[in-house]
Amino acid sequence: MSILRPSAKTVSNLMRMVGTSCSCPAHSARGTTHVHHPGCSHRRASASTPRPEYAFEMATSTVRVGTGATQEIGMDLANLKSKRVMVFTDPNIAKLHPLKAVVESLERAKVNFTVFKDVRVEPSDKSFQDAIDAARKYNPDAIVAVGGGSTIDTAKAANLYTVFGDAHLLDFVNAPLGKGRPVDRPLLPLIAVPTTAGTGSECTGSAIFDLKEKGAKTGIADRALKPMLGIIDPLNTRSMPTQVRLASGLDVLCHAIESYTAIPYYMRGEAPANPLQRPAYQGSNPISDIWSSHALRMVAKALPRSVADPSDTEAQDTMTLAAAYAGIGFGNGGVHLMHGCSYGISGLNRSYYHPEYVSDHPLCPHGISVAVTSPAVAEFTGSMHPDRHLEIAQVLGADVTNAKRDDAGAILGDALRRFLKDLGVPNGISAFGYTSADIGALVDSILPQHRVLKLSPRQTGAEQIASILERSLTNY
Repeated sequence: MSILRPSAKTVSNLMRMVGTSCSCPAHSARGTTHVHHPGCSHRRASASTPRPEYAFEMATSTVRVGTGATQEIGMDLANLKSKRVMVFTDPNIAKLHPLKAVVESLERAKVNFTVFKDVRVEPSDKSFQDAIDAARKYNPDAIVAVGGGSTIDTAKAANLYTVFGDAHLLDFVNAPLGKGRPVDRPLLPLIAVPTTAGTGSECTGSAIFDLKEKGAKTGIADRALKPMLGIIDPLNTRSMPTQVRLASGLDVLCHAIESYTAIPYYMRGEAPANPLQRPAYQGSNPISDIWSSHALRMVAKALPRSVADPSDTEAQDTMTLAAAYAGIGFGNGGVHLMHGCSYGISGLNRSYYHPEYVSDHPLCPHGISVAVTSPAVAEFTGSMHPDRHLEIAQVLGADVTNAKRDDAGAILGDALRRFLKDLGVPNGISAFGYTSADIGALVDSILPQHRVLKLSPRQTGAEQIASILERSLTNY
């Protein structure tokens, strides 16, 4: 397969901007993330020097798209000859159409099942463990997730730790907060029925949660976690409140932007010794670029309409597809600084409750926490992919006719501020109660997010993250 790559000069410039000298943690200031490249002075030249990454993979779930497609889930599980199905949902969705449709389909197909209704919106280590304990006790032979990303991610974790019944929670959690153990055997069939248009979790192998003792969000990322099937049924998103449509849609927007602007896969670092160790988040690549760039164009048009008019079902239907498209894109390309910063912002939230979210704990929705740093991140990363940053700005409505490539980051940052302000997004992280005095704690919470920080197209450490957060205290 022939892969189109930038010119040697472009690659050289990119390499130089990633870092012209060694800045690995052993040789640099605290918390710097660095991608090793041929110019690193500390790399030992020998015949055993590992090969730089040279390949990328494409992995996603099977998806079924159609209005009313949820009615087929009972037949799917009967076809699998499932005898003990465990359905995961949250207390709110448990009262609404999506779960009712799933239950009716299972009953028609005479499939035995139980329902776990205690999924926590924005899961924690404790809520993951509660779901895992329940699944281990029930011992299902198939799993169904009916809900947003929180529910689908919880179901993924329950699936994983049911199959690996002797594993502890941190065994599979991303390093350095966990052991990063690879999943080396098949999991149970998992069917995801998303009820939001945002996370794309029905297409990915990631499961995110709050690790309370560390005050940080982290997760598990392995292709083996991706659902066997995602049923994308627009009827299941009709009950979303406006603020849920907004937050989930912003997550789609940032998935697309970050995947499209991530460091190229062949600059990520060394190729794995075993393909099992190749990360799910590989860096931008020719396949993920297609999905992410198209999702971006869908969101730019459909999200404002979806938020402005709850009866605009056409816009809602477009967003359900955009979420899946972006899920395929970032599920293989990855995300970087917007998501990396969001994990600290939401993980350390102690007092903010977002409107229209039913929650018994302080909650900054994931999509909101991701979006509020997007202007500052764009300004920081613009020098690495100026053409792509200008392309994104144009999609968001900016006039780039006479734009200079050196101004790409600033132009996209301004375009994002206008887009977010028009949607009524909270005005920066100060809206959640953070001040400059909190920047240090936020940085400490964000730095362990190696899985995503390493995909930043620019060298990123404590100083750069602090600057992004400072510039994100207010956006308008």
